[in-house]
Amino acid sequence: MPSFDITSEVDKQELDNAINQARKELANRFDFKGSKAAIELDEKESKIKLSAEDASRLKSLHDIVVGKLSKRGVDLRNVERKDPAISPLGHATQDLVIKQGLDGEKAKEIIRAIKERGLKVQSALQDRQIRVTGKSRDELQEVIAFCRSSEFEVGLQFGNFRD
Repeated sequence: MPSFDITSEVDKQELDNAINQARKELANRFDFKGSKAAIELDEKESKIKLSAEDASRLKSLHDIVVGKLSKRGVDLRNVERKDPAISPLGHATQDLVIKQGLDGEKAKEIIRAIKERGLKVQSALQDRQIRVTGKSRDELQEVIAFCRSSEFEVGLQFGNFRD
């Protein structure tokens, strides 16, 4: 029986490239000359940490990073923006959390939507991804088209297609 997997992953190499490009732009921008603004990537926690002297520079830094991520093809629906922390002394920080894989609630929502659609396929959650199995390729392609047209608030990839 044909099957495929629905995943929600961010390519770590593209993420690293985008952060490096943002750091280069930060070093070359005139409005950041002499400032202590920084962009840090914590790969273990899948988090980008932005820090600057004040809220306006933090917003500019955020715009630089988000622009570079989008140019590198990183789906911005997988980037969760935390609220900026601004101290009374003026130092500002913000975390951008990179979501890898489908969490339980989002996966259940996708499975429920596929079942409500009435398609004759089976879908099961397996290790932060959804395996969809059907009797024909056409049914699976219909599921892919449905998932692409629906808004699940995460970037979805479809892979591991087997006949």
